[in-house]
Amino acid sequence: MPFIIDAEGIVVRFGDFAAVNGIDVKVQEGVIYGFLGPNGAGKTTTVKVLTTMMKPTEGRLSVGGYSTAEEPRKARDLIGVVQQHIALDKDISVRENIICRAMLHKIPKKEIEPRLMELADMIGLTPYLDKLVGNLSGGWKRKVAILCALMHEPKILFLDEPTAGLDTQSRHMLWDMIRQMNKRGTTVFVTTHYMDEAESLCDVVSIIDKGMIKESGTPKELCARIGQWTVEYDSEEGKRRYRFFSDWYDAQAFVSQVSERDPATRKTHLEDVFLEETGRDNMKVTEKRLRV
Repeated sequence: MPFIIDAEGIVVRFGDFAAVNGIDVKVQEGVIYGFLGPNGAGKTTTVKVLTTMMKPTEGRLSVGGYSTAEEPRKARDLIGVVQQHIALDKDISVRENIICRAMLHKIPKKEIEPRLMELADMIGLTPYLDKLVGNLSGGWKRKVAILCALMHEPKILFLDEPTAGLDTQSRHMLWDMIRQMNKRGTTVFVTTHYMDEAESLCDVVSIIDKGMIKESGTPKELCARIGQWTVEYDSEEGKRRYRFFSDWYDAQAFVSQVSERDPATRKTHLEDVFLEETGRDNMKVTEKRLRV
């Protein structure tokens, strides 16, 4: 499948500081792509480059086959963006907010209402169209923002921490919506701090730290690289430690060695990979060098 986003050697410098330091980001069309990293890792700066909001200091980028250096408008037309901080007018209705955004995208008036109704029906927003945005819950406001971003029929939708601050029901409601959009052909690029969200939603995940991509792959691939089984146990200082094993029997053999340290065996999950690559308690764990 072709890459709808094809970025190579992206560098962004602010003076002597490299916020992004020579990364490649390649997103296949039709996937849900997760972009993970701690605060200050370079996520936001990278996304600004990928959405044409910022020019890189070095590197090349194409979106949908269009070079952002040579044909930025054509590239930008393929992109929809939903920021973490929702920019909606709370004093007008949902319908009026959507129409305003559609007009900004210069969608012909005769096309706005049919497209609005089709999308509203798809994501269950139809009963809320004439309600004031200010009266909606956080989850429904986020749905309105996503619908606004879909009105010009982008090929790829960027969602910046789409479920941050939402309750469990609202989070799952938005997960279902993202899956629906993806099944209809929209490529989705998600930044998130929730590892369970990335593991549940994303076909491919990249982890960025200190301006560099540390790992990329499917969630299962990333977990398999450090070991499919995790043993947690207490160190002599009382801190929780982690060892990773590709074989369950090896994991159980290690458990017998640390039986006095409250060991527990479980399947490795994406949060383990993230913490191994970016550090636990802001420090690299030494166990990474002790893998079996």
